[in-house]
Amino acid sequence: MNKRAYLFIMAMAGLVLLAGCKHLTPFEDLVDLPIPAEAINPADFVTTIDNPYFPLIPGTTWIYESVEEDEVERIEVTVTSQTRVVMGVNTVVVRDTVYVDGEIVEDTFDWYAQDRDGNVWYFGEDSTEFEEGEASCTCGSWEAGVDGALPGIIMKARPQVGDAYRQEYFVEIAEDMAKVESLKASVSVIYGQFNNVLRTKEWTPLEPGVEENKFYARGVGLLMERKVKGGQGQVELIEMSKTP
Repeated sequence: MNKRAYLFIMAMAGLVLLAGCKHLTPFEDLVDLPIPAEAINPADFVTTIDNPYFPLIPGTTWIYESVEEDEVERIEVTVTSQTRVVMGVNTVVVRDTVYVDGEIVEDTFDWYAQDRDGNVWYFGEDSTEFEEGEASCTCGSWEAGVDGALPGIIMKARPQVGDAYRQEYFVEIAEDMAKVESLKASVSVIYGQFNNVLRTKEWTPLEPGVEENKFYARGVGLLMERKVKGGQGQVELIEMSKTP
């Protein structure tokens, strides 16, 4: 049996389990399998993303910074007031812009939605890379429901140590995965010091041997990304602001 046929059969078996369930929880821990499109019911989603570890309230902006090999990388993440319908789900549009030494290198619009249980889902992105100020590539873009791409969970409603989940799924383009390692980490970044922080390990089969930890604080969101395998470097939160 080829791998594609096997995945299809396993997904259909999962759907049988789902038939008697109201929400999407049977698939949350299947890090080795993508969540089938048939499991996505727009009625299971709400309009506000208020997950304490991943709040996306329009008007909120996070600014991150890293310094590597004398280059300063600055990342500006803003929750816009825009929405986009993906697979019938009304998603929140988040703009993520990356600058290196003041020059734009990437501009991305991400699409997120929260289900009624509180899980935050990632439905894709419209991403543009730049070289010397000119758009050069949109090769990282993908949309759930198009060309076999499927959404994943970016943050669980009630994460527990050991939870593993697929964050996105588009073959050879977007295959990020995550596992919860701690709920009691301590982190100090330029923005402040935090305890009882959620720490995840994240990786993708597209980059074998590379792993990073991400740290999330309640009421704030992502504090820091730190490579732990396959390289060095970290990105940390330096500023957070909210506008009406």
